[in-house]
Amino acid sequence: MSIKALEKAVEIAGGQSALGRLIDRDQKAIWAWINTTQKVPAEDVLKIEDALEGKVSRFELRPDVYPKPKPLDKIRIIGGQELNGELPISGAKNAALKIMCAALLTDQSLHLENMPNALRDIDSQTELLTHLGCVISSERDLMAINAKNVKDFTAPYEIVRKMRGSILVLGPLLARFGEAKVSLPGGCAIGTRPVDLHIKGLEDMGAEITLEGGYINAKAPKGLTGAKIVFPKVSVGATENLMMAATLAKGETILSNAAREPEIADLGECLIKMGAKIDGLGTDTIRIEGVKSLSGAHHSVLPDRIETGTWLIAAGMTGGTIKLKNARIEHLSSVMGLLAQSGMEIEQDGEDIIVHRNGLRLKGIDIMTDPYPGFPTDLQAQFMAMLTLAEGAAMVTETIFENRFMHVPELNRMGADITAQGNSAIIRGVKKLKGAEVMATDLRASVALVLAGLVAEGETVVNRIYHLERGYENIVEKLQGVGAQIEKF
Repeated sequence: MSIKALEKAVEIAGGQSALGRLIDRDQKAIWAWINTTQKVPAEDVLKIEDALEGKVSRFELRPDVYPKPKPLDKIRIIGGQELNGELPISGAKNAALKIMCAALLTDQSLHLENMPNALRDIDSQTELLTHLGCVISSERDLMAINAKNVKDFTAPYEIVRKMRGSILVLGPLLARFGEAKVSLPGGCAIGTRPVDLHIKGLEDMGAEITLEGGYINAKAPKGLTGAKIVFPKVSVGATENLMMAATLAKGETILSNAAREPEIADLGECLIKMGAKIDGLGTDTIRIEGVKSLSGAHHSVLPDRIETGTWLIAAGMTGGTIKLKNARIEHLSSVMGLLAQSGMEIEQDGEDIIVHRNGLRLKGIDIMTDPYPGFPTDLQAQFMAMLTLAEGAAMVTETIFENRFMHVPELNRMGADITAQGNSAIIRGVKKLKGAEVMATDLRASVALVLAGLVAEGETVVNRIYHLERGYENIVEKLQGVGAQIEKF
């Protein structure tokens, strides 16, 4: 361990006591790490790195545990190529991650198809479930999970910090085993996504919950009991967590003002195959009648509507004709009308979607993000990238997350004309973008920069593509397959 790095952290924080407060440790612990042979625990190393925003890294504090990594991969794009051909749509990440957690509800195997197994987030969730005691095997787009021998009910910080979806083990662990200890989550840096609705709902179902040391400690020694839960605001994660927990609760649970996303319905369909009794999927009121146990099942994950929307936008920006294989147009109803207004022609062809631009310059269209079935916040950055080249001015209003305009300065570096104020941005269309070196800040912002690079003059280099690989499976290979000049280096 590096004492110099720890002393640097103390100095930046403003003293030993201040550093202790940042990571929920008392001053004695900080003193012991500096003045004795006691090493900073790996979990606290990560907390220090997060609290000080990377000014002191894990690689400095504990190089014995965290060897310095190789430089992060980048993507290089030469813009100006039309995209033509077939592009396969992967299984929905936002359904797959939650369905993996549902495997904790049974001691039998859950067999999944159309899984986006190449994603970093799937790797992170696999790591977490394996840590808990699950046995997982995967091949191509197939996965099998068996949670028969789960003995550990703690989801540790060093795993959960990578991805907020890990919080979805809380409800299943509590429902089946009566206890869970889950670290408060990490993930994209796009503002606060509080877990208070998860906690309040589980407490309404009889759980005893405390927050200590950055962990949610939950117990339900007598099991969970059905309850009527009214969400004060729509929450996808809370709807999913409580729906899974309610499947093994005593009596009926009613979730009112529930989220309606297709991924929630897909999770519900999988739970029903496992033996759950659920009504109202796809509506804002979901009823779950608890059962004593669930069984194994086979389920195919629905296609990713956000990936579908991303490539629809790519076709509009670059020209050409793309056939999106295994895509569902009905899950993007709020987007389809706007794309048509902007000048794109889209048609369903069996299980595929064919898209191309009408040959004219795209038109600026105002959008406002809303919970499903409104315009998805996960397509806001991509749509904004398209609007940078559209005729006229357009406004984008973000109502779901704060701090989700971090792609704006990067797009402006490429020649876009965007002014952001609060939760709104005005985009004045320009005739062309120019290639530049840009930095990815979160998952959807990173793919927006890729889209901009596809149409920009010259070379664009996108740094920190870690975020991109969390949510887009084989993105470089897919785009190369339809004619893009793109490579990872």
